[in-house]
Amino acid sequence: MRKIVLLLSVAALTLTSCGTKKKIAELELKNKECQDLLNSTTVKLNLCLSEKEALSQQNDFLKKNNTDLINNMGNMTTLTQQGAANIEKALESIKEKDLKISRLQDALTKKDSVTLALVTSIKSSVGVSDPDIEVNVEKGVVFISIADKLLFKSGSYVVTDKAKEVLAKVAKIINDKPTFECMVEGHTDNVPFTGNAVLIDNWDLSVKRATAITRVLTRDLSVNPKQIIAAGRGEFIPLVENNTVENRSKNRRTRIVILPKIDEFYEMIEKEMKNLSKG
Repeated sequence: MRKIVLLLSVAALTLTSCGTKKKIAELELKNKECQDLLNSTTVKLNLCLSEKEALSQQNDFLKKNNTDLINNMGNMTTLTQQGAANIEKALESIKEKDLKISRLQDALTKKDSVTLALVTSIKSSVGVSDPDIEVNVEKGVVFISIADKLLFKSGSYVVTDKAKEVLAKVAKIINDKPTFECMVEGHTDNVPFTGNAVLIDNWDLSVKRATAITRVLTRDLSVNPKQIIAAGRGEFIPLVENNTVENRSKNRRTRIVILPKIDEFYEMIEKEMKNLSKG
């Protein structure tokens, strides 16, 4: 009977891990697509700025030509209708490019503002003075990294009472952002896990720690389960080399990834890029 229960537990963990890997892959693909769009936008924005500079030079050249004509002839009659039309056309073109560039810059600024406001709010709520808690942003995604010693005892996946105080702050942030998604990632060092009746290796340990924290957030702290993803990353994404006791301590951590809904800003950028391509 005990063997059957063990086999069912392992099967359940395997299915959960597969689902998590698929979700992580989807999130990473979505993030890559957003980054590719942002990179493409930046390139096209630089091209628009170059075109603006060229038009400005053309306008200066036309103005100089007209000034020379005025100086040479001594009166305004030498400024032909064609010359005036060329200046007007150049000015209209510059104005149109300026408007499109301004819209692109506004879209990018709004996206950056949302991310900055989110980071500021999170740092204020969690407390940046604690050296074991780190908040940062990578490619528009907010990460809260919590040291292993705040959450678990060595080799355990039972959440400590002290950890629940920190997680309560994180839960408040998530509950204040009901449209956001949050992924709880467990990370270990590279010291082999000896294994027991439930866990086989560090990967198993990282998954169990992620699900343990997920349960605290959802069951004890009222976070909507639909917002949470549990993921185990094992020893494979270290912050630093696992060559010292201190470095291994840094690598043993839980990372909570907060994914804000910034799709509308990328849609704005995409729309403006389509307008530029038509112009």
